[in-house]
Amino acid sequence: MLKQQLQQKLQQKLSPQQIQFIRLLELPTIELEERIKHELEENPALEEGQDISSIEESGEEGEAENASLDEMETDLSLGDYLTEDDIPDYKMRELRERAEKKEEIPFSVNQSLNEYLLQQLGLRDLSEKEVKIAEYIIGNIDDDGYLRRDIASIADDLIFQVAQTVDNEEIESVIHIVQDFDPSGICARNLRECLLLQLGKRAKSQNNERAIRILKDYFDEFTRKHYDKIMRSMNISESDLKQAIQEITMLNPKPGSLWEEPMTSGMSQITPDFVVETHNGELFLSMNNRDVPDLHVSRDYMEIFQSYAANKSNQTSDMRNAVQFVKQKLDSAQWFIDAVRQRQETLQRTMEAIILLQKAFFLSGDESALRPMILKDVSERAGYDISTISRVSNSKYVQTNFGIYPLKYFFSESIHTNSGEEVSTREVKKIMKEHIDEENKHKPLTDEEIALILKKKGYIIARRTIAKYREQMDIPVARLRKEI
Repeated sequence: MLKQQLQQKLQQKLSPQQIQFIRLLELPTIELEERIKHELEENPALEEGQDISSIEESGEEGEAENASLDEMETDLSLGDYLTEDDIPDYKMRELRERAEKKEEIPFSVNQSLNEYLLQQLGLRDLSEKEVKIAEYIIGNIDDDGYLRRDIASIADDLIFQVAQTVDNEEIESVIHIVQDFDPSGICARNLRECLLLQLGKRAKSQNNERAIRILKDYFDEFTRKHYDKIMRSMNISESDLKQAIQEITMLNPKPGSLWEEPMTSGMSQITPDFVVETHNGELFLSMNNRDVPDLHVSRDYMEIFQSYAANKSNQTSDMRNAVQFVKQKLDSAQWFIDAVRQRQETLQRTMEAIILLQKAFFLSGDESALRPMILKDVSERAGYDISTISRVSNSKYVQTNFGIYPLKYFFSESIHTNSGEEVSTREVKKIMKEHIDEENKHKPLTDEEIALILKKKGYIIARRTIAKYREQMDIPVARLRKEI
C-alpha cells in the first residue's frame, strides 16, 4: 500500500566562509599554526608577513596598485573580465608553478596517534570519498582511542567535509576499516567493542572463544562480577571462567593510552592559547599568537587581476580558465585571512567573559573560589551563541600564575546548600572523592551513604545525582570498589 506524506524539515545552510570559520574556531593554537602552514602551501595567493607596499608609484597608477580586492569587486564581476588579454606568459607560468609546489612536511619523532592512524590510512586502497570520511573519523578519536561521536552526528558534519550526503552504511563501513588499524581496539564506540576488537585479532583458542562469548552475551554480568550466573549460563567451571577472564584482563581498555606519555611528558607539549597574568591585584589577558604569522593577499596575484581587468579584448577559453584560477585563489586567500581574524576576536572576547566570571580564581588560584559557570553564562557576557562558546572552550588551554588549565576546567553546574548558598558541583565532587579515597575498601561507601555524608555537610543531593557525579569522575559503584 502506497502512502504519501508531507514532511517539513528545517535545515540551516552555511556558506563556505562560515564553515571555514567554524573549523578554525575549533582548532587550538598549535593546530592553527599547522593549518596556516598548509594553507600557505596550497594557495600561492596567500602570503606570510606584513603587507609592505612596493616601490612608490605616482598618481592614479599607484592608487590602483594599492586597491583592495573588496574595492575592485564592487566595480567588476567575473563576466566583466572574462576576455582575452596579453598577460605575459612568464607571469602565468610562475603562478602555476607556485600553485603546484608542495613543501615537504618535516617528520616528527614523537608521532601522535592521529598521525600514526593517518599513516596507515595512506596504505589502504580507498576512494577519495572514503579517505575523507576516514580522515574525519580519525580526527574525532579521543586520547583513549575511542570514537565518541554517534553516526548521525558524523553524517551531519560530513555534509560540509565532503560536500555531499553520506549515508550511515558508508560511515559504518569506513569505521570498520579504521578499526582494523593498529593499535588493536582503536576506534571502538564503547569498552565492549574495544575488547572484542582486540580478542578478534588474537589467535583462536578455547579461552579466547569463551572470552568473546562472555563479552558478547554476558557483558553486564561480567562488569557487575556476577560470576556464578555466567558459569551456570555457559555451563563452565570456575577454572574455565578464571582463564577466560584472564584473557580479557590482558587486553588494553584504552588503546590510545600508548601515546599519552610521549605527548604529555613535557609542559612544552601543551601550547596555551591564552595567558592570564596577575600584577598588583589586576588581571592581564594576552593571546598566545607568537607563532601565528601575519597574512596578506599576494601583490603578484593582485597585479595580474588588475592588468587583466584593464584589458577586455580577444576572449579565449584558456584565458578564461586562467582568470578563474586567479580569482579563486584571491577569494580563498581573503576568506582565510578574514576567518583567522574573526577567530582571534571571538577567542579574545570569550576568554574575557570567562575571566570576569571566574575573577576570584584567577587572582588566587584557589579551586574553592571557582563559581558555578555554564556555557550560557559565558554566551550572555561574550555576545555569542552557546555553540560558539562550546567550540572555543573545546581543546583550548590558558596559562595562569598557578599553572596551565583547560578551559573546560572552569565550567561546572551549581547546587544550593541548606542556607541557600549557590556552590559549584566541583566542590561537591571534591568532597565525594576525598571520602571515597579514605573509605574502608572491605566495606566501601554506597551512593546512599555518600548522600548522607554530604547532607551532614549542608549539601542536599539525591542518590541518583551522587551516582551521576561518581560516573563523571570514573569511579565505579561500591560493589566494584570492594577488595577481598
